[in-house]
Amino acid sequence: MSLLLGVNVDHVATLRQARYALLPDSPNAEPCPCVASADALLGGADSITIHVRGDRRHMQERDAFLIREKIAAPLNLEMGVTEEMIAIALKLRPEFVCLVPETREEVTTEGGLDVVSRRREVGDCIRLMQKNGIKVSLFIDPEVEQVKVAAELGAEMVELHTGCFGNATTQTVGAELERLREAALVGHQAGIQVNAGHGINYENVRLLEAVPHLTEYNIGHSIVARAMRVGMTQAVREMKALISHYPVVK
Repeated sequence: MSLLLGVNVDHVATLRQARYALLPDSPNAEPCPCVASADALLGGADSITIHVRGDRRHMQERDAFLIREKIAAPLNLEMGVTEEMIAIALKLRPEFVCLVPETREEVTTEGGLDVVSRRREVGDCIRLMQKNGIKVSLFIDPEVEQVKVAAELGAEMVELHTGCFGNATTQTVGAELERLREAALVGHQAGIQVNAGHGINYENVRLLEAVPHLTEYNIGHSIVARAMRVGMTQAVREMKALISHYPVVK
């Protein structure tokens, strides 16, 4: 089985909101995250990822439900562990949710969810989602203890936060790859699916071939940025070609 690619279209909505945040019903509001999702599928995306944040800085609820209605692909909803987002998830019924940390001060999601210190509330959320037929991933830092607790809580998947890897220098990238490699091995041994995301781009993605047992990359900003030059379909097609070299370890 080849490596899967989930495409995050949040920053398509970011561009739209820069002009139309105060005109939500304008017929001129563009670009459309739903159209971008359809274009991503044409390029070979295996799933679509969206994040409805508490402050609605990019993706809106109406975007989420439109994508759910119109796009024939698995939907991955990134969400904070809050009553508001849990209610949206139960109404939206995506195939997957990815539980992430969320603060209003951050520009984008920075760092993984601390499932060790938030074990009880994360565990409650996992069980509620699963009871309603939704699979759960936990966006965590590549730390062995975080992976072990994620497995103990019964999550089907973890998504290893690759932000530190993405920001690494030539002097530090080896250490970051080792952190990811060790976390992926622990996750695989625990019997859970291991994904990766954040800061992955067209330049560094091939380095992740050193990390075994990965199933899916979730990539947003880099693909949206590339789409500004070549279009979403071609941008996704190019990334799919790059990740096709990933050595699948059985």
